[in-house]
Amino acid sequence: MAEAVYTQIAEDLRAQIAAGTLRPGDDVPTEAELAQRWHTSRGPIRNALAALRGEGLIETTRGRPARVVSRKANQAVDVSVPFTRWARELGVTPGAQTQELSLRRAGDMAAALGVDADDTIVSVVRLRLLDGRPTMLERLSYTEVPGRRLFDVDLDQVSITEHLASVGHPIVALQHVIDAVAADEQDAALLRVPRGTPILRLTRTSRDADGRIFEASEDRYLSEVVRFTVAASGISTDGHYMRAVGA
Repeated sequence: MAEAVYTQIAEDLRAQIAAGTLRPGDDVPTEAELAQRWHTSRGPIRNALAALRGEGLIETTRGRPARVVSRKANQAVDVSVPFTRWARELGVTPGAQTQELSLRRAGDMAAALGVDADDTIVSVVRLRLLDGRPTMLERLSYTEVPGRRLFDVDLDQVSITEHLASVGHPIVALQHVIDAVAADEQDAALLRVPRGTPILRLTRTSRDADGRIFEASEDRYLSEVVRFTVAASGISTDGHYMRAVGA
């Protein structure tokens, strides 16, 4: 019976961490609070906390409550891997909640897409999740021809990159730019962070086989969940900089 109780407690806390109810830096309820909530002794509570500590989900320090720690998923930026496939390779379930899919004038996106300001483009805003936890907000812009193909599918259920590739619009070349920005009002609401929170921005320009730009995107990741990595082939001739593989 005691073993079943500690397993249930661990599963409940694990689910709260995965859902973001308990976020990195948050205190886990104290042993006394958990014992009262679960109507059990402190033995099963300590076993549950030990299990979570062993999984790297929490840290314990003498004299204070256990605390949720940050577990970051690595995202390689020297290669192009769709979010959906990347999540599955991590062993987690990808999710999507489409906020916007619209046709509009290119306007301020004209230069990024290499079109005229009055040309029609397709705009997408999608919240991406890992195991149900808000992780990244996509703001995507497409030239009209490939972009219209997005109206044919449920964007909550597909990888846009893989769908466009399947209908004749694969990414053949791309460029990534990484920086940090402060969460704006939309970021804050959807990613569930205070406005102004530092988040990682990955800006991408994608080209087709003819070298034409057809996608300009801006992905905003929670820095507490994701970190970017770059594979390198060695030290450059001046001895100071690493060269990304395939660059």
